[in-house]
Amino acid sequence: MRYAFLETPLRLRSLGKTGLRVTELALGTWGLSGDAYGPVDEATQQGVVERALEMGISLVDTSDAYGGGRLEQLLGRMLADRRDVVVVTKGGTDRTTAPPRKRFDGAYLRTAVERSLRRLAHRRVDVYLLHNPSVAAVEGGDAVDTLRALKDEGKIGHWGASVGDVASGRAALRAGAEVIELPYNLFHAGDLHRLAGEVVVRGAGVLAHSTLAFGLLAGDWTKDREFAEGDHRGQRWTRAELERRIEQLTAVRFLVHGDIDTLRAAAIRFVLANRIVSCAVLGPRNVAQLEELVREVGMGPIYLRNEDLMRLADELLAVGRTP
Repeated sequence: MRYAFLETPLRLRSLGKTGLRVTELALGTWGLSGDAYGPVDEATQQGVVERALEMGISLVDTSDAYGGGRLEQLLGRMLADRRDVVVVTKGGTDRTTAPPRKRFDGAYLRTAVERSLRRLAHRRVDVYLLHNPSVAAVEGGDAVDTLRALKDEGKIGHWGASVGDVASGRAALRAGAEVIELPYNLFHAGDLHRLAGEVVVRGAGVLAHSTLAFGLLAGDWTKDREFAEGDHRGQRWTRAELERRIEQLTAVRFLVHGDIDTLRAAAIRFVLANRIVSCAVLGPRNVAQLEELVREVGMGPIYLRNEDLMRLADELLAVGRTP
């Protein structure tokens, strides 16, 4: 399928050794859930998913925790007859307690997978990820054995982990994870770089999220930026931390030149320039944002010039960022 505004179809990449070929741009749904940035009405949620499918995006990333399962239900209604779209969902967050707690015991995961299957209206989850497990959860319990059993039973196609640090990512890969998901962007690249050798050896697919660092790398914030009630960014950074990060954007603005019109385009292109990345997971909250991202990123395959990539490390070090 082709864009309305481009004559070139979305490029495909292999999702590791899973045998799946997916578009290099994926749709993430955390921002649509209302959990991240404040309420999003269902019409907007549906509109974003519909537009992503129209443009040919073939991987959708979600979780049973997003909107308390409501995003899975929405996708179940919209993708019931779309077996050409790869659905990645995550589990391991028990929301029946206050506050929610992480659970990766086999009995819980088996129940979680069954619930996701019902909400998604699928007989099999294409890719199922442990949602931010600790090293102990990967190595010390029965989570991995349970996912392997569920794969053998045909209830999941492939399994892996969405991780927040190098240690848990390495543990998951060594346990046999077929797909790994982690944050990767201009300001937070070190984790994937440290795991790159393990990823290549294991042949794992890589989903890169937080590609715009929660909007920071769009490059249009001022130091007095305020966040609305319910927006996680209001608690993520202190005022001093936010101001410092905005100052550090000067290190990467040189990437905006030639056919790269905006910093957000440069940020997504940086992710795609790493060939071990299978998908850059976008997190639009409305159709306009989705279209802007796809339009501005372009279609590669030369995403950033080699000389710019080589210069980037020095520029980041100059402002106190570790590449």
